[in-house]
Amino acid sequence: MKLKKYDKNPILTAKGDSWEGLCVLNPAVIFDDTEGRFKMLYRAAGNDLTHHIYLGLAESEDGFNFTRMSDDPILAPTAGGADEGCVEDPRLIKMGDYFYLTYASRTFAPGQYWRKDCGYFGFKPENGPTMLLHNNSVTHLAISRDLKNWKKLGRMTDSRLDDRDVYIFPEKVGGKFVRLSRPMEWCGKGFENENPAIWIAFSDDLLEWDKPELLMQGKEWWEDAKIGGSTPPVKCKYGWLLLYHGVAKKDGGYRVGAVILDEKDPRKILARTKDFIMEPEFPFETDGYYNGCVFPTGIALKDGTLYVYYGAADKYVCAATAPFEEFCESVYQEGKL
Repeated sequence: MKLKKYDKNPILTAKGDSWEGLCVLNPAVIFDDTEGRFKMLYRAAGNDLTHHIYLGLAESEDGFNFTRMSDDPILAPTAGGADEGCVEDPRLIKMGDYFYLTYASRTFAPGQYWRKDCGYFGFKPENGPTMLLHNNSVTHLAISRDLKNWKKLGRMTDSRLDDRDVYIFPEKVGGKFVRLSRPMEWCGKGFENENPAIWIAFSDDLLEWDKPELLMQGKEWWEDAKIGGSTPPVKCKYGWLLLYHGVAKKDGGYRVGAVILDEKDPRKILARTKDFIMEPEFPFETDGYYNGCVFPTGIALKDGTLYVYYGAADKYVCAATAPFEEFCESVYQEGKL
């Protein structure tokens, strides 16, 4: 079963000449049962050459029509801090009364990466940590009770690796927190996987993690360059449903697949789609700052409908839906191993 794209996409676009005046994309979304509203943290940037990246907050009653809740970023890079360059590609879960946010960061702003005349903004001493010398992505963790006031807790991935597409499960499994990630350097010689893949790790406290294990790697043509986790898991009758993205060597396009993991041992894959369930089709997905990209980062469940939120061409926020039970049944029956 394919995801059905909302016929009025994109649902959020850049606004004015401000910190979100150039692009909005890759949102984290959650349906808050306590308030009965969809809540979105979206990545945004203005038209500065340094390309500092922020998170904004928007809310919706129907899952499609979102209203911005602040004229200012809800989470911003910390001047002089380890995430000074950007806070981006958020993934959001709720455990108990608290929201837990994972976000990719860089020590310095990355510059408008799609332009040839705009590059690295920072300094490079002779000695220092890898994330400083190479400005690679490191994933950080933050916590909040209201999505407005945040406590940054620091990095939760190895600073020597370019590791993003990181999220945690919405509850402990076997008494442990669970994390998925995609370390770019862990592939090729000495590894089972030829290309960047999805790894799983466990933890007692969310910041320090046991040694990661390879969970899955690209198999099909549309995911033969790399794969990465997309949306935090949602529990279904078969186990944990999650979406992931695959990048094709053929065209560099980002497409979407689905996988079901065992509820009690998420290292076990029960089902995995062979064909992609979403791909770039429309102009707002094929023509932007990264052409040919659909990149899901948000997922929510309400009244039997699965809502999936994705960045399109690194420029817009879009939505797609599916009947939850039918979708899970389709993934399991068509992809069971």
